[in-house]
Amino acid sequence: MKFSLSLGEGAELRPLEPWQAAEFYAQVEKVRDDIRPYIPFAAKLFDVEAARAYLQNFAETAAADGARMWGIWVDGVLSGGTLFRVFDTQQHICEVGVWLDADVRGRGLVTKAIGLMIDWAIHDRGMLRVEWCCEPSNEASIAAAKRIGFTYEGTTRQGFNFDGRQRDYQTWAILADEWRAKA
Repeated sequence: MKFSLSLGEGAELRPLEPWQAAEFYAQVEKVRDDIRPYIPFAAKLFDVEAARAYLQNFAETAAADGARMWGIWVDGVLSGGTLFRVFDTQQHICEVGVWLDADVRGRGLVTKAIGLMIDWAIHDRGMLRVEWCCEPSNEASIAAAKRIGFTYEGTTRQGFNFDGRQRDYQTWAILADEWRAKA
């Protein structure tokens, strides 16, 4: 038996766990050049053991009710994923993230997957604020945030170090009341 949520058209959202490190690593290798400018793990995961350690960290934080990660499988192939990079039950704030293989974009997978995550975070876990952070140059990420219903709140200049330099990032957010009103 496998645990999954349907995203339609042969796509599903499933937990991405350490035992799937080889599959995760192969997917990162496939999309590395495309996601590396925006996704920090693409600059760190250069073998299966590094991928396993990365997924193990998420397994441990999920067990402690923190950050967690899922994969998006399309026709049985890992094609991307989603995560709660931050999941703070004390402050009732979480941050979502996503990456997706260019071969399966344009099918609404990000919108559906992130929507399921937001539903769970707000309705089941009591989150009051869901954030989406991205580089200002990541047009696909910005378009997805808008499509899902996030509101642009501002740009933090030189807010995080990535690939050896300080980078800007945009913060988008949706509040629980706003999400419920969309339903």
